[in-house]
Amino acid sequence: QVQLVESGGGLVQPGGSLRLSCAASGSMFRINDMRWYRQAPGSQRELVAQISRGGSTYVLDSVKGRFTISRDDAKNTVYLQMNSMQLEDTAVYYCNAEIRSSLSDYYGQNYWGKGTPVTVSS
Repeated sequence: QVQLVESGGGLVQPGGSLRLSCAASGSMFRINDMRWYRQAPGSQRELVAQISRGGSTYVLDSVKGRFTISRDDAKNTVYLQMNSMQLEDTAVYYCNAEIRSSLSDYYGQNYWGKGTPVTVSS
């Protein structure tokens, strides 16, 4: 059974930084795209950043220049470095990944973590 476990959330002051991690575990052949989503209270879940296995990235316009996504395939882990944080970054952050179970499972299955809360407050 594949699991995604996020860590690194917490309370930070405006202008501060946090680094989120998400580690995948279980029986896997390969991890394709990895993503970070967030959901603020009363809002829909939105895609914050995505990184392909080849390293191509996408970052939401409102966090561009402040957030960086990266991955370490040796550790089956994706990171989200969040700098210059703003009150509007307060949300639960979720990890998402497409994970292949075998060579023939080309597109893989989609998995979600349980989320880690991030609060930006003075």
